[in-house]
Amino acid sequence: MPPAKTENIQWINNLRLIALYAVIILHSTAPLLMQYGKVPASNWWMADFLNATVRFAVPVFVMITGALLLHREYEIGSFLKKRLGRVVVPFLFWSLVYIWYSWQNEEFAFTNDVWTNIKIVLHDLKNGSSYHLWYVYMLIGLYFFIPVIGKFVRNATEKEILYFLIVWFAVMLITQPYLLRFNPAVDMHYFAGYVGYLVLGHYLAFKDFNVKHLRLWMSALFIFSIVLIAVGTWLIIPNAKWPGTMFYEPVNPAVLMLSASIFMIVKLTVPKVPPVIIRIRDFAGEYNYGIYLGHALVLYFLDDPFGISYKFCTPIISIPLTALICFVVTLLMVWIISKVTFGRWISG
Repeated sequence: MPPAKTENIQWINNLRLIALYAVIILHSTAPLLMQYGKVPASNWWMADFLNATVRFAVPVFVMITGALLLHREYEIGSFLKKRLGRVVVPFLFWSLVYIWYSWQNEEFAFTNDVWTNIKIVLHDLKNGSSYHLWYVYMLIGLYFFIPVIGKFVRNATEKEILYFLIVWFAVMLITQPYLLRFNPAVDMHYFAGYVGYLVLGHYLAFKDFNVKHLRLWMSALFIFSIVLIAVGTWLIIPNAKWPGTMFYEPVNPAVLMLSASIFMIVKLTVPKVPPVIIRIRDFAGEYNYGIYLGHALVLYFLDDPFGISYKFCTPIISIPLTALICFVVTLLMVWIISKVTFGRWISG
């Protein structure tokens, strides 16, 4: 593999912001998608299309992590202390916020017994106090593995990295529900999960592809992946034989193609924008993690009491607009939190 080119990260900053906005769009579509058969088909289709378009969000976050971290040498103790400290402290704060919100929303009730209440909080911290926090649990697991997989990546030949990625893809493919009956008893879970996105992100970031019209090919793959995910979901959701979210799952071939293609499109695109746009991007990028942690709470309050959700007009407009409003409001909220005493520790 070629040496790391750490100085050219502007496209990664662009990609990170795109992925963050994408994840908010994804969560804005969920309430409408869950009403299949209960809402007009055209509205559901719009949500399905938007959801399929942004399914790259979490895989791309992981790919960015691989691109930024795997090429570096670390002392394990200092790496874990630095990375986990940045992740865990804001995560614990926002987890408690979501526990408070659930209590306020009467989703559960505290008792007069202190130990019982402590167990309720610990249970939520163990399993996740909000639907979107699963990503943090997954990221923490990846951080423990990065010093190991990073050592492999830094010393591997391109052929060895491709071997890992090919086996990872094969395992992903054979474990899909529609191919599960062909899955042999060979235990290949060592190659499963999000770790492949780490390696893929590193590989695509530092590999120079001498392919003519590569961005055009990647754009075609991106569009094909959207159609596959959206139409595939529409075809299987009435059929109880397959999980309705099968094509939405982050670790599946369709989302892999979607994620790799948008990763390459942004890498190969160098837009000329005014300096003020760069400053806005960099400002928002400072609070990327805090926006991710806090956006679900803002979505709740935008919907009730303000009525800002997919409902206020046609979903193809209302969902991206709701996500944009959520993005801006959450950014301001996290920025304000960062200005109070110790706020920087919890704002993300």
